[in-house]
Amino acid sequence: MVSVTDKAKDKIIELRQKDGLNDDYAIRVAVQGGGCSGLMYDLQFDTAQQPNDHIVEDKGIKIYVDRKSLLYLAGTELDFSDGLNGKGFQFKNPNASRTCGCGESFSV
Repeated sequence: MVSVTDKAKDKIIELRQKDGLNDDYAIRVAVQGGGCSGLMYDLQFDTAQQPNDHIVEDKGIKIYVDRKSLLYLAGTELDFSDGLNGKGFQFKNPNASRTCGCGESFSV
């Protein structure tokens, strides 16, 4: 299961409104090969549910995760930081054994 913090929920709603997207747009969270640690997170808006998607809803935010990515993302919390140490979405992934300094890639 992938969850979102209140700050991430608020930012997702803000970005969706800013882009003129309605509530039908879910967040698609995926894992792709690449980055300095071997795997990277991919986050985008999507309305097209795929046949192999696992669908989660947390705090009113619908999240699509494909079956392969779910293996890497189980238990992950999506957060948003706007502090001095960096601004943006952050993945708190209990499956990651190592992450890079930018927080966008990881390894298991």
